[in-house]
Amino acid sequence: MSARALMFMGTGSDVGKSLVVAGLCRAYRRRGIRVLPFKPQNMSNNAAVSVDGGEIGRAQALQARAAGVDPVSAMNPVLLKPEHEAGAQVVVRGKRVSSMDAGQYFSTRQKFLAPAIDAFWELCQGADLVLVEGAGSASEINLRKGDIANFGFARALDLGVILIGDISRGGVIASICGTFQVIAPGDAALIRASLINRFRGDPGLFADGKSRIAALSGRPCLGPLPHFPDAVLLPAEDALGLDETAGTGKGNSDTIIRIAVPRLPRIANFDDFDPLAADPGIDLQFIAPGNVIPADADLIILPGSKTTRPDLEFLRDQGWDIDILSHHRRGKVILGICAGFQMLGQTISDPLGMEGEPGTSLGLGLLDIRTRLGDSKQLRFENAIDSQFGLPLFGYHMHMGQTCGSDCKSGFALVDGRPEGAISSDGLVFGTYLHGMFSSDGFRSRFLGMIAGSALNDFNHDQQIERVLDDFADHLEKHLDLDAFLEMASTPVSREAALERIDSGSKGPVEAGQ
Repeated sequence: MSARALMFMGTGSDVGKSLVVAGLCRAYRRRGIRVLPFKPQNMSNNAAVSVDGGEIGRAQALQARAAGVDPVSAMNPVLLKPEHEAGAQVVVRGKRVSSMDAGQYFSTRQKFLAPAIDAFWELCQGADLVLVEGAGSASEINLRKGDIANFGFARALDLGVILIGDISRGGVIASICGTFQVIAPGDAALIRASLINRFRGDPGLFADGKSRIAALSGRPCLGPLPHFPDAVLLPAEDALGLDETAGTGKGNSDTIIRIAVPRLPRIANFDDFDPLAADPGIDLQFIAPGNVIPADADLIILPGSKTTRPDLEFLRDQGWDIDILSHHRRGKVILGICAGFQMLGQTISDPLGMEGEPGTSLGLGLLDIRTRLGDSKQLRFENAIDSQFGLPLFGYHMHMGQTCGSDCKSGFALVDGRPEGAISSDGLVFGTYLHGMFSSDGFRSRFLGMIAGSALNDFNHDQQIERVLDDFADHLEKHLDLDAFLEMASTPVSREAALERIDSGSKGPVEAGQ
């Protein structure tokens, strides 16, 4: 095996690891290098379907796209999908294996390191370079024992590490140098360099800062990498980005349609809305808790959710059900996607307790449908036909539950000639299990134009993503020495040697006395 690898960790969450890896995937691909992304453990409800019928973090799907390859489940072998404040669904190699509370997962997680190593080695067989992304903060020493996401994985494979710090947060010198102070010496020995991300202003003003970091850490300090504004046009890894934009929209003179999306606690697959946020003719607003859904919205979209019944209860607690029903009485359109589709029906039953206590919840009653949740999950890509206009649309299914009722006879779309989703008898309420459909530009323009009563201008979302990935790769080439990263990459230890390190415990816990 000739593949080399390099791992990127952060001083904290959301320091830009995912974007840096995506940009490097695109930059090295353009150099003719067979590059693949990998993240041993991810936590996100923004998942993507892999071509082998599993689900992985959306960030790894974007990185795969940047690398010019299809996303496969090996790129993110362990995915945690939060179901409540202290627990998550555990997905291994694309398939749900269980739900665990935080304590249970952290006490047993090292058993998932072997599957992660196996997945990594599968990727290595078809790559020249594997770029590995860590998770959260590399300095969480209280969580180091049994770690599989950061140094636990790096130590098992003997991977070199680039430590990324976000200067826009302030205190970047302390966060980088402090990491070296608190982590175990064996972990620190893997760090090849630090990288300053999201710099604004004159980089010359940070020259002394770089030299001080290099002196205190004993490693080169790379960058600074300037802030890249168009990063907001790429799919977000988690819901933090929605918090920043909740309750705000473009609202400019180009606006043709105003869309409101209630910000549910466990909102999932929210990249459904990326094409809407990017389209200049659309004013998309995520409605934060405590706010009403604006009466001037042309369309309300109920999004996907990891926990349908609890989020429906939250929706009612916010009074959003009143806003939605008032919107319908005014003759305006409502669309539900996946869990949002289920919420629009008559009942949602969960006899097996897949989302908590078994039981049945009353829906909003706007569609004549009923949903029964089960333990079988549907994960697949779909080529569909829009039932209103006969336009092609591409999407994917990622849901648990079966929905039936009279409104399903008038499907939102046709899949293999069969109705998918539902339309109310008054033609104002639509529901579908199809995620990702708004990336189909022709359908998006026609469907939303029908609601607005005015055609949207042509806008190609896929072309925009490709342009942004190329522009960011150019940005990296301009401001960083990408040859230096290649020199820091190294050949991992063999799969057998890595697995032996798990068995012996030589790499898992922090060294005794540290």
